[in-house]
Amino acid sequence: MSSPTLAEDAVAHPGGSGRLTPGVRPPLSRGERVSSAIAYHHRVYLRTWRGTLIGRFASPLFFLASMGLGLGGLVDDRTGGVDGVPYLRYVAAGILAMQAMWLAFGESTYPVMTYIRWNQMYAGMLATPLSVVEVLLGHLLYVGAHLAMTTAIFLVVAAFFGAFTSAWVVLAVPICVLVGLAFAVPMFAFSAHVDNDNAFAILFRFLVTPVMLFSGVFFPIEQLPSVLQPVAWVLPLGHGVELVRAVSGGLNLGVGDLGHLAVLLAYVGIGWLVARRAFTKRLAS
Repeated sequence: MSSPTLAEDAVAHPGGSGRLTPGVRPPLSRGERVSSAIAYHHRVYLRTWRGTLIGRFASPLFFLASMGLGLGGLVDDRTGGVDGVPYLRYVAAGILAMQAMWLAFGESTYPVMTYIRWNQMYAGMLATPLSVVEVLLGHLLYVGAHLAMTTAIFLVVAAFFGAFTSAWVVLAVPICVLVGLAFAVPMFAFSAHVDNDNAFAILFRFLVTPVMLFSGVFFPIEQLPSVLQPVAWVLPLGHGVELVRAVSGGLNLGVGDLGHLAVLLAYVGIGWLVARRAFTKRLAS
């Protein structure tokens, strides 16, 4: 006995719906196409997450234990904290934002070059109905989701150390996502322009480390030499640190925090325009 045709099966099972319904399938929506790109990056992470534990989770905890608890005890005994805030809470907010920057650089440098040059996965995605913008957007949304997850985990762990005293600190999660994207989106554009990974080592040594040290993570920016203070405020991390501190001990947001938020949004918005152009030139030419 022959198998039923698709048309006969549709009559026998009229409850079928969506893409399983026999016949011409509707084209994928933009949301479905972007979601498929996100799903790919998530699948890759499920295979490689063990290798990220030290860099993304353990290292910030080492900083928290050594700077917040070790040095923090000395600072609190001598000065009573920083601006009346216990040093553990002060530095924990900075480390939370700093971790977002680290993750953003890690996700927007070598992985992007890998997908462009080494395994050419972006080219494979473009062989499907995905456009260049959808490939870029899917990867950036995955980075944003990863930033949210990593920040939330570190926030919970730091809370056990007594680093945070207010429930408003949950607002640090979207803030740190914004901080990370303020670095990641422009770096996607940079990674699409370079032809080898030599530039990444220079960036990590001469950009990431100075930004970490001079953006108010461990001490107030006002204590920097006057010539360096404007440089610190030009970069995104200092603005993110201030916003995280504003919510880490309660909802202490002021008018000045709108300026911090505007700087981060400007980095993301302008970075998106530059990254979209760079990806289009590199992948569609």
